[in-house]
Amino acid sequence: MNLLIDKLPDTIEIDGEDFPINSGFRPCIRIILAFEDEELTSAEKQVILLRNIYKVMPDNTEEAIHQGAIFLNGGEVSSEDEGVTPRLRLYSFQKDAKYIFAAFRQTHGIDLELTDMHWWKFLALFDDLGNETAFWSLISLRKKLKTNKASQEERDLAREMDSVIELPEFDMRPWEEREQEAIFLRQVEEHANG
Repeated sequence: MNLLIDKLPDTIEIDGEDFPINSGFRPCIRIILAFEDEELTSAEKQVILLRNIYKVMPDNTEEAIHQGAIFLNGGEVSSEDEGVTPRLRLYSFQKDAKYIFAAFRQTHGIDLELTDMHWWKFLALFDDLGNETAFWSLISLRKKLKTNKASQEERDLAREMDSVIELPEFDMRPWEEREQEAIFLRQVEEHANG
């Protein structure tokens, strides 16, 4: 797919049939926010993906989820599918929303509140947010901290701005495994207190 010459997709093909999709950036960000939510089960996250992308629900939900994930990744197979180590997590659409909003306005002159942009167009512009924005400075500092390349001054600044800098790391274990661990820890605590 070439953004310069090809029409951006408004359908996803599953089992030889084209299914119309919600291709705007808002439904896609809702899905990403759901996948960042530690309180939701894997099944709940998948339902949110299906309901937000597809206008008509495909029968083959497993393939619909797989193709939906590819769509969310800009049409590319994710690095997890290829066995490659995922990139560092440097931003959150939840925590950094106001910085992203401002960076789009500053870099591209786009007020995200007033646009219904295709997700892939959003991704292309997101990848090109200017280095003069607060958002770029924030992710640059996070990257330096995570790769141990931050100067002492940058580490001091990060400590002062801890609530802005810190991103929660996601527990990638299945929800069921995390729930079993929580039950076990509650039992240990009850035993210790009892």
